[in-house]
Amino acid sequence: MRVRVDAMRRADWSRVSAIYREGIAGGNATFETEALDWEAFDRSHLSACRLAARAGREVVGWAALSSVSSRCVYAGVAEVSVYVSDAAQGRGVGRRLLQRLVRASEAAGLWTLQAGIFPENRASLALHAAFGFREVGVRERIGRLGGRWRDVIVLERRSSSVGVE
Repeated sequence: MRVRVDAMRRADWSRVSAIYREGIAGGNATFETEALDWEAFDRSHLSACRLAARAGREVVGWAALSSVSSRCVYAGVAEVSVYVSDAAQGRGVGRRLLQRLVRASEAAGLWTLQAGIFPENRASLALHAAFGFREVGVRERIGRLGGRWRDVIVLERRSSSVGVE
């Protein structure tokens, strides 16, 4: 699949939201049960680090970062979201998105990226590991989804070029 990755635009929202809803429906991507509307997404994600993967004119995946805290000491730390449409999974889209997201995060001055991933989401765990994320722990039974308790594996990636003085 020939894919290009560039900035996510407001006009991409209907497709971005549809891909997010596919992730919700799959049950192993997020605790959320409904997709945000554009305004909520816009408020909660860093504007410098929002990407869309496009196959031709169609958005087939997206990635974005959100702040982990409003405290200034955590200004260089962000949480990763990467979603690929069901039809495009297993074709390198997630790899392209995360590669560009890491570069964009460093250009924005971020020194740590973190992710919380369900243990059942082996593809996402492998993807993050390929880009230098390491497991820092497991949050056991941290939340309920679909009536059952779920664990979350916490991963982080430290930049080798930002915040290394």
